[in-house]
Amino acid sequence: QVQLVESGGGLVQAGGSLRLSCAASGSIFSIITMGWYRQAPGKQRELVAIILSGGSTNYADSVKGRFTISRDNAKNTVYLQMNSLKPEDTAVYYCRTTWHGIEYWGQGTQVTVSS
Repeated sequence: QVQLVESGGGLVQAGGSLRLSCAASGSIFSIITMGWYRQAPGKQRELVAIILSGGSTNYADSVKGRFTISRDNAKNTVYLQMNSLKPEDTAVYYCRTTWHGIEYWGQGTQVTVSS
């Protein structure tokens, strides 16, 4: 079983930055793919970024060049550094992983970007 706890959300002005953290329980963190997703009001949840166990990353086109996903396996934590934030980045951000075919989600953290 994997438990995920996000933190770091908040209110920021357009052009500002935030760093989200997702702490994972368990001893398997270093071998699992971690992802950040977001869901804006009235919209479907969408992938923001993923990072594989080896460190390879992939990003949604809408955040490329502005967001950076990283991981610290010693701390069982994945991060999402968000720069040059835009009002359209406003959403609840979730981290996610899968293990043995089971999906695990965090509780989400709200990010609000004011114009």
